[in-house]
Amino acid sequence: MSEPKKSLIRRAFDFLWGTVITIYRALIILSVVMFAVLLWTVFKGGPTPTVEDNVALVIWPEGQVVDQLDNERAFVERVMREPPSQTRLRDLVDALEAAADDKRITTAVLKLDTLTSAGMAQIDELVAAMHKFQAAGKTIHAYGPSYDQIGYLAAAAADDVSVDPNGSVLIEGFSVYQNYFKDALDKLGIKINVFRVGEFKAAVEPFIRNDMSPEAERANQEWLGDLWSNYGKHVAQGRKIKDDAAQNYVSGFRAGIEKFRGDGAAYAKDAGLITHIETLQQFRQRVGAIVGIDEDHGSFRQIHYSEYLRAVKHAGNRAKPKPDTTGNQIALIVVQGEIVDGVGEAGQAGGDTIAELLEEARRDDDVAAVVLRIDSPGGSAWASEIIRREIQQLKTAGKPVVASMGTVAASGGYWIAMDTDQIWASESTITGSIGIFGLIPTIDQPLEKLGVHTDGIGTTPLAGAFRIDRPLSDDVAAIFQSEVDKGYRDFVGGVAAGRKLEVAKVESFAQGRVWSGLDAKGLGLVDSFGGLEQATEAAATLAGLEAGDWTLEEITPAPEFPSTLLSQFFGSISSRFGFGGVSMQHPVLQALQRTDAAGWLARFNDPRGLYAHCMCTPSAPRTR
Repeated sequence: MSEPKKSLIRRAFDFLWGTVITIYRALIILSVVMFAVLLWTVFKGGPTPTVEDNVALVIWPEGQVVDQLDNERAFVERVMREPPSQTRLRDLVDALEAAADDKRITTAVLKLDTLTSAGMAQIDELVAAMHKFQAAGKTIHAYGPSYDQIGYLAAAAADDVSVDPNGSVLIEGFSVYQNYFKDALDKLGIKINVFRVGEFKAAVEPFIRNDMSPEAERANQEWLGDLWSNYGKHVAQGRKIKDDAAQNYVSGFRAGIEKFRGDGAAYAKDAGLITHIETLQQFRQRVGAIVGIDEDHGSFRQIHYSEYLRAVKHAGNRAKPKPDTTGNQIALIVVQGEIVDGVGEAGQAGGDTIAELLEEARRDDDVAAVVLRIDSPGGSAWASEIIRREIQQLKTAGKPVVASMGTVAASGGYWIAMDTDQIWASESTITGSIGIFGLIPTIDQPLEKLGVHTDGIGTTPLAGAFRIDRPLSDDVAAIFQSEVDKGYRDFVGGVAAGRKLEVAKVESFAQGRVWSGLDAKGLGLVDSFGGLEQATEAAATLAGLEAGDWTLEEITPAPEFPSTLLSQFFGSISSRFGFGGVSMQHPVLQALQRTDAAGWLARFNDPRGLYAHCMCTPSAPRTR
């Protein structure tokens, strides 16, 4: 081929290749721009809403009530137009408190048909905000097709409660039931070596017993009784009925349902729990008589709490310049979920992550104090200690730290609170569980049944002694128990020092025992009753800040963008619980992996194998 022809072909090839590269780069740029626009559209939420005169504020918690949203999950749900799986408690409270002073908002509607879970302490804070709204001379109307136990607790605080003619109020009380695996593990030949301190540290019992121990039964009965008593008190106060109405309603459920021939709504109204039995359309018309009917939507004139908050925030930003926050910020740091070593995943509190947030608050000159919001049953003892040390550093730097306990702040959740300047909780908060344990499974027996044998040699008695495919030696058992004993002494001593109590007194109510917030205050584990608002005001006071001269700013981890977000948006990977990455196909093991206890066992990652964890979430009925 001649040189001119070769040159012509090369130029043509270079031109085509250059065109392909240009188009490819343009597509990449276009994709990035489109994704950025998508992000902006989703998080901005459209044009700023307008709050009209005489409208009802709709308080509509959806999914699980949490202290901190999983923003990546929320983003995917918005893009896919799926209903929210989480609702932030602060948003509900802030909306009610802002509306209490807003003349445009004349009433509120509490809609509870999509609430799936919330803790009693969270409902306590929501009800406190409802009372502020009502104290301003405004009414709240609750509606639900049916009510489960926790949803009804919020509804009972409304001025009137409506239920559908085919609905009911399902209240049964609180309980703690769980699976016990000893026989199943024995059949498999798996031995769970347990190291613990405290007769009430019952988190390990599912692996070493077939039933609840008498000690755990006694302790659980006490704190469950406190929660149930508190539940009945709130229902009675909200509905203005007898103190034992909830108890009587449950104990008389069969007779009441039979009396009304299976009509649960009629029984609930007869018991004083319900004001109106009406369809949703009838409820809309009744509220519409107060605020008017929006003919475009066929319902009462209303604004959703999230839209209302956006409008209030926008108006506030326009009404006044950005305030000077130098030295007068209260930093809010949320510890939500199990405490794990390292960064942690969504729904977990990574020890390193929380410690970094605390360090950020310490180094920020604008931060005057910190509120640590805790909703955690604990987990890794090491991760809990890392968080506690950062709290000490904050105090050394002259910045007060106040703990605000949510639904549960037990074991490791209490460990991270014990050195704070003040601890605030609800009467219904589950706390305490001051104890330590370690678990080491050994699987040499099931391997031998399969014909797999382990043998070898080491340079010392401890070489290879920590393998789970070998029986646990007496030396290793003694080492682990000594470490657990020390961990417990450190825990008890830390509580005594932090709470300014005698070690002997702490020892008397420690032992891994769980307490209600009501009892915890009497024991000195908690300073005061109140929610996040009261804890924040206390932090401001300790920092010497005057009322109205500070702002609450939440510090959150930097999002792992864009890799994590993109992976969740474009697909998800399902994971299975197994030992050493091996899928567990045995039917007994498959049953184990579906239980709560096996779930948290699979997530354990403490580098020393020591845990301050509490299996102390009460069960309540669910209607959906």
